[in-house]
Amino acid sequence: MRAYLAKAFDLERVRRELARPESTFFFLIVDGELAGYLKINEAGAQSDLQDPESLELERVYVDAPFQGRGLGRILIEKGVEEARQKGKAFVWLGVWEKNEKAIRFYEKSGFTKMGTHDFFVGDERQTDFIMRRNLS
Repeated sequence: MRAYLAKAFDLERVRRELARPESTFFFLIVDGELAGYLKINEAGAQSDLQDPESLELERVYVDAPFQGRGLGRILIEKGVEEARQKGKAFVWLGVWEKNEKAIRFYEKSGFTKMGTHDFFVGDERQTDFIMRRNLS
């Protein structure tokens, strides 16, 4: 996990992601504190499908002290709203196959499993479910 975090959140990588026009970040502030954030990707910025009819919700993160307050749903709905404004047919995301809590959350948010892809945490290969929510 340390290796993954060091790579995924390396300062230069984050700068490149923030500068990429196909990616957008939304930050959720609660009582003056950063509670969570959402990263959405279009086109070539998508990590897997790269479907022009879709928008990827790559990161839906809520910090532990803020979990259980419905903030994850707010972030999901923000991503859906952005996708609708951009005329997308569906949104999708990847979630680790063993993260049962997140999978249940995404299912309750209207996502269904549509496939899998490999995801590396350091040198360890894991399987992510690809989950999709149709917008029509």
